Amino acid sequence: MMSMQPVRRGTQPLLIGLIAALGVVGCSDSDNDTVNNDPAANPVTAAQHCANLADLTIAEASIGMPTTGARVTATTLQAASGAAPVAVGEYCAVKGEIDPVDPVAPVIKFQVNLPTDWNRKAMMFGGGGYNGSVAAGTGNVPAGPTDQPSPLGRGYVTFGSDSGHQANADGSRDGSFGSNDEALKNFASDALKKTRDVAMAIISARYEATPEKTYFAGGSTGGREALLAVQNWPEDFDGAIVLYPAWNGASLDLQFGRVTRALAEPGAYPSRAKRKVLYDAAMAACDELDGAADGLISNQNECDAVFDPATAMLDGSPVRCESGADTGDACLSDAQITAFKVINTPLTLNYALASGETSYPGFTTWGTDFGIPGDGPLRPTTLTLSLGTEQPAYPFPPVTAAAMPPYGSTFWDQWVKYFVTRDPAYNSLTLDPENPGAWQARIVELTTLQDANATDLSAFQNRGGKILMAHGIHDALVSNRATRQYLGRLNTAMGAEKVQSFLRYYEIAGYGHAVSSDFNAGWDSLTALENWVERGTEPTAQVVADNIGVPGRTRPLCEYPSWPRYDGTGDINAAQSFSCATN
Repeated sequence: MMSMQPVRRGTQPLLIGLIAALGVVGCSDSDNDTVNNDPAANPVTAAQHCANLADLTIAEASIGMPTTGARVTATTLQAASGAAPVAVGEYCAVKGEIDPVDPVAPVIKFQVNLPTDWNRKAMMFGGGGYNGSVAAGTGNVPAGPTDQPSPLGRGYVTFGSDSGHQANADGSRDGSFGSNDEALKNFASDALKKTRDVAMAIISARYEATPEKTYFAGGSTGGREALLAVQNWPEDFDGAIVLYPAWNGASLDLQFGRVTRALAEPGAYPSRAKRKVLYDAAMAACDELDGAADGLISNQNECDAVFDPATAMLDGSPVRCESGADTGDACLSDAQITAFKVINTPLTLNYALASGETSYPGFTTWGTDFGIPGDGPLRPTTLTLSLGTEQPAYPFPPVTAAAMPPYGSTFWDQWVKYFVTRDPAYNSLTLDPENPGAWQARIVELTTLQDANATDLSAFQNRGGKILMAHGIHDALVSNRATRQYLGRLNTAMGAEKVQSFLRYYEIAGYGHAVSSDFNAGWDSLTALENWVERGTEPTAQVVADNIGVPGRTRPLCEYPSWPRYDGTGDINAAQSFSCATN
């Protein structure tokens, strides 16, 4: 097998290329008495290049974190597909595995896609949830526009991994890998560096060159991974696209625990019809606070200040059921209102996390789709990523194709069982995240591992790195208020002017977690990032488009804390009819 041997860091790309070239020449016709080593006389096709990678191994010394090496397990030349503007050219799909140090830890599975027509750039993709399946890198960036090519379609090398474990039937909710220390550390961050270094070795072997620019794109857990990548290995990345980031994943788990315990109370879990009552009431009270009756709540801060489900009205009737009792699907009981208020309010801890913080913000709740009834292709996904169909209980309800507990509740249950207590029989409903008792030290340790706690990204900023970050206001799974918190931490540590020089943060009304039936966002973030990093053109007048709620509708992508306010005239579905306001 062709092996990547330990070399000095400065000479590694050149030697890798020479080794790869020698391996390719060795594939000449063995029936000839002599071999002409002139590349022009013996052109190597893309198919041969792809096949020649099949025996590639990467030595552990070429990987910047402890492993026992890596190997390619399969290569496939993929034909060009699709039509402009979303066509994808011919590429070689390389699959492989990175071996652990702990013999009982799972491998890291990865995929690297090598375009025949390479643009000399690379894009790493992040995962989602607890990962467990390979981020293949063949699609678009999170919230990427449907009318623009994906990174692979633009000629990028793309790559990603499963973060170091393979999920069971629970898919991205499977946290059972957390019982193994190496697998847990790989998921927390280590797999990012290992996968990136292996990808660079494969790129060098294929092209005899390294990328001129390398970017990272991810949403949710992938957004956390993007921030960790530029935080921990700033020399490896030139920019990042960060969507709805679960940047403090362990802290989010604690809020999931608080919400789960509230939803598990008798009578507290709302039916889908009751969720729609709350949604409709908030929309009736808050839709026009931004100057437009457009089915979107853009002035969310004002909505949060004026809306209260305990006193709200809908079509002339109180949202609260008479006497607070559960009298049917047309209203909310006191128990259900209490549960929604828990979702809306911050978790307050009686101890400090690794970051020094003692809270996690509440979720934007008023106007958020928590899985309301209705038709549409994205309704099932919205339901899955919010409150699901089953009330949290012990034993915990399973995840099936037809039914599931709230996504965040399963996340909490798995985290408690496999990350915190490492007892699969533990009843997660008995662990109070605000007062965890004997488990407090372990929880703090996990926030050290999982959360992107750095507040000084100067090393990344000093080498010209840029970050474009966005979050849907109406995200039921990862709080946009937490992303505001992250921005605030950076501003405090680095100064707002310095942060502004390399990071932009936007919020999108009506957009949920990854998808939305109200405003399903499409934003050409990659072009904006390329222009900023490669040409020095700052992102201005950014526009986000809706492809589901009102297909073709656009809004200005307003830099937080501003939001789109209707100017009072013009097409209500056109971005130019809105201005970014702060009050």
